[in-house]
Amino acid sequence: MNSKFLVLIMATTLLMPFASTAVAQPEPTLPDWKLGIFYEDDESTPFMVENNGEVTLDFWIDNQNPYSIMLELEYEVPWGAKNNGEGNVSLDSGENVTYSLTISDIDVFSIAAKSEEPFTITATLQERGGVPAMGLEQPKEVSGDLEIPEIFDLKIEIDDPLGPINSGTEYILKVTVSNEGNSQDKASEIEVTDDCPLLTTDDALQAITSRTLESGAKTEANLKISASESHPSRSCKIEVTVKSNGAAGTQLSTDNTRVNIESSPQNQDDSEENNDDENESPTEIVSSNLPAPGLSIIFSILIGALFSISSRRF
Repeated sequence: MNSKFLVLIMATTLLMPFASTAVAQPEPTLPDWKLGIFYEDDESTPFMVENNGEVTLDFWIDNQNPYSIMLELEYEVPWGAKNNGEGNVSLDSGENVTYSLTISDIDVFSIAAKSEEPFTITATLQERGGVPAMGLEQPKEVSGDLEIPEIFDLKIEIDDPLGPINSGTEYILKVTVSNEGNSQDKASEIEVTDDCPLLTTDDALQAITSRTLESGAKTEANLKISASESHPSRSCKIEVTVKSNGAAGTQLSTDNTRVNIESSPQNQDDSEENNDDENESPTEIVSSNLPAPGLSIIFSILIGALFSISSRRF
């Protein structure tokens, strides 16, 4: 009896390694289909949305099944955006297909710069080899992040004058700079130009360059213009240009207005006098080319007159 028990123990000892090997061996995996996204760098790098509110990315589906498959694709995108993704797709056995997905209608100007939100692509098996899947297989999904870009967009606006101004006087124009981008910004430079040499402007607008504007904020300053007393009646164009500091001066905004200058009454009177002087008729001097009478003729006339008087007396 003891010998049989000993033999049983020895047999068990010899078979144990084979038993452990059989338990540890994983079950063979069957061919399957896979879903993935092409990232620009790696999975941690978000896809940057363009300034027009669109972003395009590529994803792939690889079917290693021995049968064809049909999948239903669904997309979850942030910020109420739209997409042009495929609905149902079919792949043959061994086929690997790349799809392009465009996410659009993102209002990048109303969303804070550098904001990130995820998107998700979900694929659900509908058929395998033409046979309905009956919902027995779990859907597969992949996801990534979208990032809102920094947009620098300063706008400038000049109030039009209420009416003409007289030469020799001053006038104030209100100038407004607004930040219509989605990021903090300020004006790096403001330039004022005009096309009238006798019109001058002050540098009061330079104060705007020291003011930081949050997205949606605006600031104002007054531009003083001075017309020289000798300024003639003329329509003068005044133009103001602002440069964005955030965009390193590459984003410009320009606005202009026209100021009608009317010359002063004194200048008009002087002008009329000059015109009158120019319109006066010149005095005409008439000269003759006939020779002047000689002395002998004068004496002859006097002697004849004396004889005439004497003869009348007698």
